[in-house]
Amino acid sequence: MQDPMQDTESRLLERISRNPEVMAGQPVIRGTRITVGLILESLAYGMTVEEILDEYWHITREDILAGLCYAEKELERNIFLPSQGGA
Repeated sequence: MQDPMQDTESRLLERISRNPEVMAGQPVIRGTRITVGLILESLAYGMTVEEILDEYWHITREDILAGLCYAEKELERNIFLPSQGGA
């Protein structure tokens, strides 16, 4: 039996694409030029999901969740070392 979270993750990540010829290879909502970075920036600066959906009417709530999922996976994949302080 498959893990429902993994199924959801796979379904969401299918909504993200990368193509060197679209937005210089940045991850985008599939079929658009809306980058994952734009979605994250909009949320970080206080826009609600509803406001993003109003502004970018051709994406869905699931597309926004896909952007968050993609960003989480990218962070998980990278190793961040703590700063040693002072230089």
